[in-house]
Amino acid sequence: MRHVQRRHPMFGIFWWLMVLFLYLPLGMVVLYSFNSINSTAHFAGFSLRWYRQLLENEELFSAFKNSMILAVSSSAIALVLGSMLGYGLYRHRRRGLGWLIALIYLPVVMPDVVFGLAEMTSFVKVGSWIGLFSPGLTTMTLAHVTFELPFVALLVYSRFVNMDAALFDAAQDLYASPSKRFTHVILPEIKPALLSSFFLSFTLSFDDFAISFFTAGPESATLPIYIWSSIKRGVSPSINAIGSLMILAVMVAVIIMLLGNWRKRARA
Repeated sequence: MRHVQRRHPMFGIFWWLMVLFLYLPLGMVVLYSFNSINSTAHFAGFSLRWYRQLLENEELFSAFKNSMILAVSSSAIALVLGSMLGYGLYRHRRRGLGWLIALIYLPVVMPDVVFGLAEMTSFVKVGSWIGLFSPGLTTMTLAHVTFELPFVALLVYSRFVNMDAALFDAAQDLYASPSKRFTHVILPEIKPALLSSFFLSFTLSFDDFAISFFTAGPESATLPIYIWSSIKRGVSPSINAIGSLMILAVMVAVIIMLLGNWRKRARA
């Protein structure tokens, strides 16, 4: 006899209250981005006025371009270096070396303000010695790599730890060369961790404000810095329009990911 588990009616109420708590602020941002007047307190009717202004805002597009360049370049560098670090931690793990993992964890929990201040101080000091690292996209990229790298290393290390060690021995017994072992055995196994690491690094970099603020130059403002500068003059509907476009971009990315997972399950 099939047992039917009844849910308590409060569970449904609690569920919808939590959804409302999470999405009501985002909904307000989207709603006021269509406000016909320059106000975030009174909604006077729907208008695309603020979106049209965004299309004519060259400063905004420059900040967006800097954010994309910074996020893509730092994520790619962090992916390569972090993967090598994660593999090294896996291959040489043994008792007594747990402090190495703790050392990698430390930047993950370090406050961004402290990290940004340390990066700025280092660049200024090195710049005074050798005349390099003037504030700009280069210093921002180096700073972003330093806080993305531990996330990549830990994700890749976790994937290696959960792999079947017999795969390495089997590939070696079949006389596969190191390049073939990497291409046909290791890479397919760690591919999900690599993709997750890249997109996590991209999101962290694109969203970062504190570290970017400390290491940015006058011509290298990113989108979070531009939004912060605009908010100092008061929250306008144009800021809500930027936020709405970012929400839309995230939703499209999530839908594409869900469709990809659905197609994989359908093929299986």
